[in-house]
Amino acid sequence: MTLKWIDSLEVALALIDKYPKQDPVLLHFTELREWILALDEFDDDPKHCSERILEAIQQCWIEEL
Repeated sequence: MTLKWIDSLEVALALIDKYPKQDPVLLHFTELREWILALDEFDDDPKHCSERILEAIQQCWIEEL
């Protein structure tokens, strides 16, 4: 499965799997962006990322904990 920026919940779930002990509230958006880009399943243009997208992913992550 390929993940895109619009797949907020799926990206959050992949991050939870990869970083199970990380508190997403403490994560800076710059670091969150790099972690997303490093996911094996992620395949989207890094230029299409925005603060709004990162907020949505972070919120999904928080809600899943």
